Amino acid sequence: MRQNLLGLCGFVMLASGCATGDYVVLLESPDGTTGAVVIDDARGQTRLDRKHQGAKIGSLGIGAGPFEVGDLRIARDFSEALAAQPVLPQRFQLYFEIGSAELTEPSKQAIEHVVEAIRLRGPSAVSVIGHTDTLSGPLWNEQLGLIRATAVAELLRSRHIEVIDLRVASHGERNLLIPTPDGVSEPRNRRVEISVR
Repeated sequence: MRQNLLGLCGFVMLASGCATGDYVVLLESPDGTTGAVVIDDARGQTRLDRKHQGAKIGSLGIGAGPFEVGDLRIARDFSEALAAQPVLPQRFQLYFEIGSAELTEPSKQAIEHVVEAIRLRGPSAVSVIGHTDTLSGPLWNEQLGLIRATAVAELLRSRHIEVIDLRVASHGERNLLIPTPDGVSEPRNRRVEISVR
């Protein structure tokens, strides 16, 4: 009997009782990274640090070293676990003109991708978090982040999307995308991050 288990944030999968013995495989994460996993038992350690790298476990286990696992084998051995994964959140970033709640021209166009993602997903939980650079002081930046997030939320509402929950928050100049000292104008920090779940 084959049993598939999904673990470690969806990056490592375990196939148990399959024809080739028990093994784990490292999968790619949603952001395109894999990280690393070390499998450790009384016989030693095996490190998996590349996408689709596998290692046998159990009686045939550690010591054989990592091996490559192809897409067809992953699909065969892990089809049930892969099908059971929830739809992952989609994330978007929109950018703003300096000191204002006006979207940049590219972001005015990118908002259409956000609206389309929500429509395709159906009723969604949406989070909108405003951020600023460090050009002004922390108190004003907290307010400006909220003004930006509220403006984007209102823009989404005006498009008559189906939302289960729409949360708006500000991080101000906390959680900078590009770390800078105080008083620096950094366009990539003047943003709203949208998460659609």
